[in-house]
Amino acid sequence: MIAILQRVSRASVTVDGEVRAECGKGLLILLGVARGDTEEDCRLLADKISKLRIFSDEDGKMNLSVCDVAGSVIAVPNFTLLASYRKGNRPDFFGSAPPDEAKALFDYFADYISSLVPAVGRGVFGADMKVDLLNDGPVTIAMDSNVLKKKQ
Repeated sequence: MIAILQRVSRASVTVDGEVRAECGKGLLILLGVARGDTEEDCRLLADKISKLRIFSDEDGKMNLSVCDVAGSVIAVPNFTLLASYRKGNRPDFFGSAPPDEAKALFDYFADYISSLVPAVGRGVFGADMKVDLLNDGPVTIAMDSNVLKKKQ
């Protein structure tokens, strides 16, 4: 499972002209579900994300988590994070989980992180979404649940 975290001052997700999620200070998370991912991958990423100290403290050091700053999260499903670009010029997405599995795991991730972070919005699985954000820093971090599994 791949997660791209962007620390934001604000973010929103719009589908068919309707704002479906928005937040102020917090994190925009693009989440790609790979073949073979499980609920354990969701929990590992959500636990790490909720505690990751990437917000500035009073001394300007990245020392606070999204929970410490009472921030919000928007989780956005994004199968293109699993693109394979090794061969040719058109990426393939064979590494992505099938849609029904990916949706179930995305929903599980969003529900689980909701138990850790005060406010969580979500994008719409399978929809053509327009994501608007003001990246703060910029701070952008790529996370892979396989890296967290190796740590155990």
